[in-house]
Amino acid sequence: MAAQTSRWSFLFRADEGRIDAGTWWRNTGVLFAIFAVLTLVWLLVEPYAKHDLATEPLFTFPILAANLYRIFYGFASVVLLICYYNLSAKRWRDLGHPAALAGILPFFACVTAALHWLEPRVGGEIPHFVVIIADILLFLTLLWNVIDLGSLLDAFRRRN
Repeated sequence: MAAQTSRWSFLFRADEGRIDAGTWWRNTGVLFAIFAVLTLVWLLVEPYAKHDLATEPLFTFPILAANLYRIFYGFASVVLLICYYNLSAKRWRDLGHPAALAGILPFFACVTAALHWLEPRVGGEIPHFVVIIADILLFLTLLWNVIDLGSLLDAFRRRN
């Protein structure tokens, strides 16, 4: 068990070292799977987090549980982004690029998530197109990461 723990510690808790594309793909998949499960649970729980104090009491178990999960989900998402940074920094370094490039996707993910949360709460102060632009930038950054870190261009070139 200690060897497995040290492998996870190497991959997700520190940004030092280098990894190949296969290792990056496998472990990015693990992070994505964890995030997908957490998000599916949030989608099921989220309707209980919204309530109107004029018609519902302040403290009911479903409301409390949903809001506690909201806190857990936010914290877990940030931890997953940190793990992704540490994993991707190793891959960027292996490709001969600055490891700091690994921070771009987590940064855009945090900004986009914040805009999605904030936009409906500020009554039109943030135009919706700003949120759409953030979504597009996040998607393009994700695509760039997948192509470069996953060595998709190299695989394509080898086929041709």
